[in-house]
Amino acid sequence: MPSPAEEAATEHPEITFIGCARCGTLIAGLDGRYACSGCGWVNEWTEGHRPLPEARRRRN
Repeated sequence: MPSPAEEAATEHPEITFIGCARCGTLIAGLDGRYACSGCGWVNEWTEGHRPLPEARRRRN
């Protein structure tokens, strides 16, 4: 059975929208992670809708 991180890595990210917490501009993000280009506000990465995929090592 795959782990939640493996399941998240296989799904496509979802584009989500909110009003910026600082200036109110409508902004888009991936899976609940946002950065406002108007004022520079960024939400905490842990506030996303699902876990981030884990890094994989490159094979040489």
